[in-house]
Amino acid sequence: MEDFAARVDARAYAPKDKHPTILAAFESLASGERMELVNDHDPKPLHYAFLAEMPGRFTWAYLEQGPEVWRVAIGKV
Repeated sequence: MEDFAARVDARAYAPKDKHPTILAAFESLASGERMELVNDHDPKPLHYAFLAEMPGRFTWAYLEQGPEVWRVAIGKV
């Protein structure tokens, strides 16, 4: 079992609430902690947003890559 400080299941949120919820969970992490993101599609657009807005401040590792469930470990550097 993975050790995560937070978990966001984006499938439970309306589209307009997904990114703000995920970003809030990420910001709540302490340096060195990780969160788990669960989604029903590849969260590649979110990854691009992290790259543009927070370069060098995060890690991103796919744990599961679909086709129905996508899981990503996002760490705070």
